[in-house]
Amino acid sequence: MAGYLEKRLYEGEVLRYRGQFHWLEYAKAWAMLIVFGIIIFGIFYFIAQMIRLNTTEFVVTDRRVVKKTGLWSANVEEITLDSIEGSSLNQGILGRIFGFGKLSVHGRGETHINFPNMAHPQRFRAEAEKSKQTARLSLSAHAMTALAPGGPLVG
Repeated sequence: MAGYLEKRLYEGEVLRYRGQFHWLEYAKAWAMLIVFGIIIFGIFYFIAQMIRLNTTEFVVTDRRVVKKTGLWSANVEEITLDSIEGSSLNQGILGRIFGFGKLSVHGRGETHINFPNMAHPQRFRAEAEKSKQTARLSLSAHAMTALAPGGPLVG
């Protein structure tokens, strides 16, 4: 099943990596349902978490990093790959053991995207960096072709 973001890729844009929530995020929701299921709070917490977990998407494409949240309305944050200046990872001891953490991707100026706890945040960050390098090399190759003698600019 194609997600919201797959349906909204630009023409020719390629999805490189789809981030996902770590299984502990689902376990927390199930634990609250089991522990507090008798109490209405547990049921509401469970429903809210399942909606959040199933309506939040974060991906790396060959052009940008995108996070989408929302059920009825969509809140989409994106940073183009050439605008990425760095990232930071917040990963506690449990996150290091079980492979989850919170990633923040920083763009030019005040632009940044804070991602929720995700599984394998290092892979997500590495794929964003790899896509950025690939895009940069592709742009350089295209520019060299355009400037070469007999290239497309000769007219």
